[in-house]
Amino acid sequence: MEREHLIRGVLLEDAALTLEELARACAVEPDWIVQRVRTGILLGGSEAAPEAWRFTSVDLVRARRLLQVERDFDANEEVAALVVDLTEEIRRLRRMLSAR
Repeated sequence: MEREHLIRGVLLEDAALTLEELARACAVEPDWIVQRVRTGILLGGSEAAPEAWRFTSVDLVRARRLLQVERDFDANEEVAALVVDLTEEIRRLRRMLSAR
């Protein structure tokens, strides 16, 4: 995909991206998103057809992190998901510690 068509901005909590919009925002093909939803790595998709899926800003951030790990470390999707999960957990635990 061409980089000049990236979507940039801050999403509101009640706003949602379509499959095509999420793919453009991540500069990937829609099949990349579909594959990760079907394996459970990305949420946001439901049992409905992919054209009906809606993704939140949380899904966008996670998809971009997954893509970065996959590209930077030439990791497969399962390893990338594990790295992103662990990174998110570390951030959550650090927030809990700093709140004390």
